[in-house]
Amino acid sequence: MGNTSQRLVSRLKRKQRIRKNICGNQDRPRLSVFRSSKNIYAQVIDDTLGTTLVSASTLDKEFKEKNIEGKKIEIAKVVGNLVGKRALDKGITKVVLDRNGFLYHGRIKALSDGAREAGLNF
Repeated sequence: MGNTSQRLVSRLKRKQRIRKNICGNQDRPRLSVFRSSKNIYAQVIDDTLGTTLVSASTLDKEFKEKNIEGKKIEIAKVVGNLVGKRALDKGITKVVLDRNGFLYHGRIKALSDGAREAGLNF
């Protein structure tokens, strides 16, 4: 893989193992989470149609208008709450979590807890 770090290679291998078993459909779409060093993104995806139904991130206008500052974990929880509310507005109550190869702790766990608090079931 050239200059790709071992950490990224390991995450991509975990991602392949996870995506082998997880697929979102109309009844239970997939909540996909991606985190970078500064931002966190969440999408609710219907894999049968190949469309994104709902999304939220730290780069959204609605998020920036709130002027939320704090630790990254607190920010991730707010993004999870935001994506949960948007999903409920669209009539989505059940999702399956795709952690995208990231370990389930820290910001990923905080985002999923925020989505659960908003009313999503997974």
